Amino acid sequence: MRKWVYTFADGMAEGSAADVALLGSKGANLAEMSRIGLPVPPGFTITTDACNRALQDGEIPQRVREQVDAALRHCEIMSGKKFGAITNPLVVSVRSGARVSMPGMMDTVLNLGLNDETVEALSEQSGDERFAYDTYRRFIQMYATVVMGCDHALFEDILDAARENAGASRDNELGAEELRGIVKSYKNAIQDDLDETFPQDPKEQLWRTVEAVFKSWNNPRAATYRALHNIPVEWGTAVTVQAMVFGNSGRNSATGVAFTRNPSTGENVLFGEFLVDAQGEDVVAGFRTPDPLSIVDDKPGASMQERLPEPYKALTSLANDLEQHFGDMQDIEFTVEAGKLWLLQTRAGKRTAKAAIRIAIEMANSDVISRQTALMRVDASSLDQLLHPSIDPDAKRKIIASGLPASPGAACGEIVFSSADAVAAKAEGRDVILVRPETSPDDIQGMEAAVGILTSRGGMTSHAAVVARGMGKPCITGAGGMRIDKHNKALVTGGVMLRSGDYLTLDGNQGQVLEGKLPMVDSELSGDFATLMEWSDAERRLKVRTNADTPTEARVARNFQADGIGLCRTEHMFAEGERSNIMREMIVAETEEERRAVLDRLMPMQRSDFIELFEIMQGHPIAIRLFDPPLHDFLPKEEEAIRESAKTLGIDSSKMMRRVEELREINPMLGNRGVRLAICFPEIAEMQTRAIFEAAILAGKKSGELVVPEIVVPLVAYNAELEYIRTRIDKIADEVMASHDQKIEYLVGCIIELPRAAIRAELIAQSADFLSFGTNDLTQTTLGISRDDASTFLSTYLRKGVIQLDPFINLDVEGVGELMRIATERGRKTEPELLLGITGEHGGDPTSITFCEKLGLDYVSCSPYRVPIARLAAAQAAISKKAG
Repeated sequence: MRKWVYTFADGMAEGSAADVALLGSKGANLAEMSRIGLPVPPGFTITTDACNRALQDGEIPQRVREQVDAALRHCEIMSGKKFGAITNPLVVSVRSGARVSMPGMMDTVLNLGLNDETVEALSEQSGDERFAYDTYRRFIQMYATVVMGCDHALFEDILDAARENAGASRDNELGAEELRGIVKSYKNAIQDDLDETFPQDPKEQLWRTVEAVFKSWNNPRAATYRALHNIPVEWGTAVTVQAMVFGNSGRNSATGVAFTRNPSTGENVLFGEFLVDAQGEDVVAGFRTPDPLSIVDDKPGASMQERLPEPYKALTSLANDLEQHFGDMQDIEFTVEAGKLWLLQTRAGKRTAKAAIRIAIEMANSDVISRQTALMRVDASSLDQLLHPSIDPDAKRKIIASGLPASPGAACGEIVFSSADAVAAKAEGRDVILVRPETSPDDIQGMEAAVGILTSRGGMTSHAAVVARGMGKPCITGAGGMRIDKHNKALVTGGVMLRSGDYLTLDGNQGQVLEGKLPMVDSELSGDFATLMEWSDAERRLKVRTNADTPTEARVARNFQADGIGLCRTEHMFAEGERSNIMREMIVAETEEERRAVLDRLMPMQRSDFIELFEIMQGHPIAIRLFDPPLHDFLPKEEEAIRESAKTLGIDSSKMMRRVEELREINPMLGNRGVRLAICFPEIAEMQTRAIFEAAILAGKKSGELVVPEIVVPLVAYNAELEYIRTRIDKIADEVMASHDQKIEYLVGCIIELPRAAIRAELIAQSADFLSFGTNDLTQTTLGISRDDASTFLSTYLRKGVIQLDPFINLDVEGVGELMRIATERGRKTEPELLLGITGEHGGDPTSITFCEKLGLDYVSCSPYRVPIARLAAAQAAISKKAG
């Protein structure tokens, strides 16, 4: 017979910590604590399978009901009490428990089993009428709101009025008579609100509550939490029914939460709070301020250590036992009833990234866990918390808009609406937030000048997002609720109008736009962080490179010990100052001869950039992508800007306008760019190639390091395209090496960002020394989704369950990943030692890195500030692969 219910009590349990998928985290750990003999009130857990069956059938199956009845009888035997009895009644809690912690998302009911008769029995049994009626009024309120659907405020109003009439400031100052009156008022309010009497049958109370807790798995807040944390709906929730122990039964009773270590810092001390004469919801509701567990200087006499020394001593000992047993920092819920300590829950405690690293390192150094386990304990994505400034947690926030957390960190500054204004403000020493509908390569100087970027359009891999991550600046994209009035230089959002010069604060970690100037706290990288990175490097197989276009980005990446540059986007070198004007002059030139003359002026600048990058990277590989975007990206769009640019260049504005029109494309992402541009205008690629080889020779002579440049050809679809360009690259290499009388090694490869290239990788590999997966564009071309427009509908897809993950953040393994697998297999069929890497933003995503490890790629490449994340994620991927 299928088992739907598992009991636990007094040194025995039918389940264990290994049964988390079936019993949920709460039920599995209660079973484990019971099994090892810790003080846990008896109870039973109804499985996640039962939840799914009940939700599917619309009712709790009879077989489940029968097993619950049997488990309830077992609980009665173990507790020495009887459910619904008018003498010595058993009172229970009913709590949800998914396999992962979902704090506050689902429903709980305490003190179930009380009615007008059993409350009198509880009063007689305890000798405390006040306690009995306080417990009863708590139950009525929770049951009515969770199960019957009454508004919580209905009961709070009654309670507030009772406190006011009694002259009491706290609930525990109300006497038995007042609490009797509250119970009566509660029941009358339910009758008035629902035209239904409060149920007096404990069995009816139990079944209706179990049904309600099952249904809470699908309530809106739980569904939202699941979507945010990628928790599958089919997991379901378990329900644990447990004998109540009462923390509200007098001054020798209490309730609280304890962490075996400080969850903020990781310090190895017992940390937490408690309330005397209270139940768990009192801590959550905030009506009373909890006191510390351990003695603190500024609250003498308030701690549990001083007020309840024996239960505190027992808690300290049991906390240490639990941490040793589970091998991790624990978050413990406890109750003290009449001086006796009871444990109600334990789970791996939530912690900051800083605390997670310290705890993992200290536990490994103490041989509680292995180094590999320590690495697996730290959420790689959480390292973002340590690498960027953040908003002071004590600051009061006024959120006026929300968007996508495109680049982490926090910044505050004055609003500016143009790149020119941002540059001017920086020159004056002012911090600014650049606010734009979206950004383009023209905005690179403004983005560099700003401390943060905010756009109303775009997604997680839009231009603004990618460039901001590379710069290490906070960025929020796709803040669709904003309206930007460029002409009046105003931002309208959330009923607020802000103008140029007003202050904004951006929280790039959460995607929140905040009004005003909020205080910041700097990140701190501890010695434990360095140890974590050292251990990661010892475990990982994948090399971790960076996407870096500037010397500043390259230096940041090297400070984070990147293994090289996986993608240097050379077009960004043309977007600043005088170079942008020279670039425009080249674009409007009418003959190849004129273009070559202008490019001759750009070549020394490009060569100088490459020399500096080679010197910074100190012999580590640098993959330099040839010019990729369409030429019109570098031309102004608006008529006034076109005239101004023409004037600067000393040409007729009509000529500039004509060239803008000639180059305009309907769909530029799939237009004349990448290798197509190199074939149509070979002089651009030739200039860049010459600059690369000359820089490699000069940098190598200066430093004595072996410099092996990697030249990347973008947007290849046909092997013939790569062959055409490679022939010219090889020719220029020979010319440069001959003129300098020095031989150097170099690699030529291409980016796989079109499905055809992935499918034809076997042939393309004949002309390539390496293949690099450009997953930003490969995702766009595979799914037919523009990353800049995706935010308009992908959030709906995610909310409605059409897709589970944003494919521009987490690699689409089944689609894009399948193309990568095909390309890998076919490319290495031609050349078994073919170098393979990934350079899209997925290169810094831990789940995508796991896929790259399984696929057998050689490296991942990500923005500089994600290098530590990728180093840890690569180690975790290697450990997981070895474990099978």
